[in-house]
Amino acid sequence: MALTLENDELMKIYDKQTDAWKVAKKDQNYNKQLSTIEETLARFGLLKNEIRVYMFLARAGEKKAGEIAEAISLHRTETYRILRDLEKKGIVFSIFEKPLKFTAAPLDKAIDLLVDAQKIKIKLLEQEKTSLVELWQSMPQPKVETAKKELFQMLEGEQQILMKANELLEKTEEKFHIFASADYLSELFYNDFSDNLKSQADKVEVTLVTDDSSKSAYFIGQMKWLSESHKIADEQNLPCFMISDNKEVLIAFHEKDNDSKDEVKKKYRTAAIWTNYSALVNTLQMLFSKIVQ
Repeated sequence: MALTLENDELMKIYDKQTDAWKVAKKDQNYNKQLSTIEETLARFGLLKNEIRVYMFLARAGEKKAGEIAEAISLHRTETYRILRDLEKKGIVFSIFEKPLKFTAAPLDKAIDLLVDAQKIKIKLLEQEKTSLVELWQSMPQPKVETAKKELFQMLEGEQQILMKANELLEKTEEKFHIFASADYLSELFYNDFSDNLKSQADKVEVTLVTDDSSKSAYFIGQMKWLSESHKIADEQNLPCFMISDNKEVLIAFHEKDNDSKDEVKKKYRTAAIWTNYSALVNTLQMLFSKIVQ
């Protein structure tokens, strides 16, 4: 059977054996599973309508463009364009017969292809880096003010924030301070940041403060090298923050995703602010010093 969405409550079910469509009521599990797959495919670079076309085709089997367009309520011209774009990505194929039909690669194979495509893009960018930098440096450079500017940068998503945290850690020359409650400590532990922190601890003074919870105790126990450089505090509601050499700070916080209409499915997304604004840096440094007392 193949499924396609009709509205928030109903879906059309295509039965290959009877070659007929039926209408059925969706359940919550179906919606959650569908949402998870759609979000994952979007992270691989597929657009919303590309995901709709691919998912319908992957579940319904061989279909003509007109059948796809009708099933997901998309204009036929737009459907043809999307099918061609998905063909270029290697996850949709044309069947050489009349009338022309299309078929989709299985999801596991499609993800492999999308991952490989991203790896190729990254490799090409890495190869072009040297020549681009040399080209840029060969151009006449305008005079730039050397005075320090106080800057802010907004970051969203765990990967962007972890990249910035690692960058901040690598730049540190003397002291690196971290306040992270259990949930934030979990995110840091299960990424390469904890390994980088351990490596950097041999070069700079690292101090980690966390809350008094069994979850935090577990992660501290896993990072035995922190035994003499971590503190326990009673603070529970502070955001995670990092201070580098009392010059830069990174403040991470979870915010509720208010775009979701379903209260049950509301999610928390991670965002962060980086800044070298001295007043804010000094304020957080004072807060950190007070916490560790």
